[in-house]
Amino acid sequence: MKRKIVATIAVRNNGSRLYGKPLQNLDIDNELTILDFLVSGLNKVYCIDSIVLCISEGSENASFIDYAKIHSIDYVVGDERDVLGRLILGAKSVDATDVFRITSESPFPYYEAIEELSKEFLDNRYDALFLDEIIDGCGFEFISLSSLEYSHKHGESRHRSEMCTLYIRENKEKFNLLIKKPIEKFQRRDLRLTVDYPEDLIICRSVYMKFKEIGVHIPLNSIIDYLDENERLKEIIAPFTDQGYLTMYK
Repeated sequence: MKRKIVATIAVRNNGSRLYGKPLQNLDIDNELTILDFLVSGLNKVYCIDSIVLCISEGSENASFIDYAKIHSIDYVVGDERDVLGRLILGAKSVDATDVFRITSESPFPYYEAIEELSKEFLDNRYDALFLDEIIDGCGFEFISLSSLEYSHKHGESRHRSEMCTLYIRENKEKFNLLIKKPIEKFQRRDLRLTVDYPEDLIICRSVYMKFKEIGVHIPLNSIIDYLDENERLKEIIAPFTDQGYLTMYK
């Protein structure tokens, strides 16, 4: 059976800290959103067969349905709290065997590693492969659909939340799991490249404007060097880094 990896992106507009994070503009003048940039980047990754937006129910999320239709992206609509269920629904809607999971508010994933790790995931028939201990917003996960379904069936409500792979992480002995770590330079808990607060958006906009001529696959090494050369930017996100990493990579 031929394997099919699909990027399932869970989206919703509600947010206590910053409303509509995926639809916030990276480029204000050209109205280029975080989701625009992420979708464009994923579309250039060879191992990813397609993208599915897994949209939360509710009229406030209708903008994502419009977005999917305008950009000819597959989408599903499901329960707001059962994020895992939405990802499963999205994968099944396009006959995927495996899921590439990344968050919708993270515009700069570690693209350089995706192809190599997808091959390792498929060749070794892992149930899941996680890229951990990397800058918040740059990591990703490959998970078989069957493992997600098992997690949904046997897990609790907390396992079906936005922490979609928590059941796998808490029950490693039940899965053929590989956890990878990047080189030491990319293990930086003083940095974050995900948009959860307005301050995060300032940083990501600055990174985008600095490197936009490169295209959608901005090298992570260059981003780190840029932030290290601009202490003012690092100071802006410093209040959020400690708390942000507390629940990651368990």
